[in-house]
Amino acid sequence: MTIGLQAAHHSIGILGGTFDPIHYGHLRPAEEVREALQLSELRFMPARIPPHRARPRLSPQVRAELVELAIADNPAAVVDTRELHREGPSYTVDTLVQIWAEQREKGAQTSICLILGYDTFLGLPGWSRWRQLFDLAHIVVAERPGVTGQMPAELAAVLAERHISDPALLHNQAFGGIYVQPVTPLPISATGIRRALANCKSVRYLLPERVRERIVAESLYGYRQL
Repeated sequence: MTIGLQAAHHSIGILGGTFDPIHYGHLRPAEEVREALQLSELRFMPARIPPHRARPRLSPQVRAELVELAIADNPAAVVDTRELHREGPSYTVDTLVQIWAEQREKGAQTSICLILGYDTFLGLPGWSRWRQLFDLAHIVVAERPGVTGQMPAELAAVLAERHISDPALLHNQAFGGIYVQPVTPLPISATGIRRALANCKSVRYLLPERVRERIVAESLYGYRQL
């Protein structure tokens, strides 16, 4: 097993996704991970063209603006829009290579934690150059109670090799581990929100009020006030 041995003074948590739209099912688990692991920074990274799902309904600019509204009162959170400005599919490995280059240029001692939901983690072997991810980041699996699935054998082998139980290693080592962090189960989906909006149903309390107000004001996702 290769785990980076650089002692890190700055820890970056990254949560990627289409955020179409962003909702509490994204926000609350990410915040719980940040707090539990004492991450210095939490980056929400909207994808331009997700490799494994349909293209987002909203434009990259609007999705990024909704994320900015959602995290406006969280001083530890930022929006990283680099994938929105890169042509082609948004491959995470390319993004991490770029972030590491920036950190080295700054001379920063950094660890990167890529935050994945358990269901997303199960699909990791289908990602582009997925094994290279462990040379660039720790994987933090946000595990919701009751969420299960069949783990591919190759991923189970990697988990057995790289699993760490001490969260301090996420700071003391720069990359290479897999850590599982339990989070509050919030069965909210962007698909369900879009469906409700298309049927002119309320989505209040499923996402931040600033985001809901923007969606309603601009009739996004086909919403019309009745």
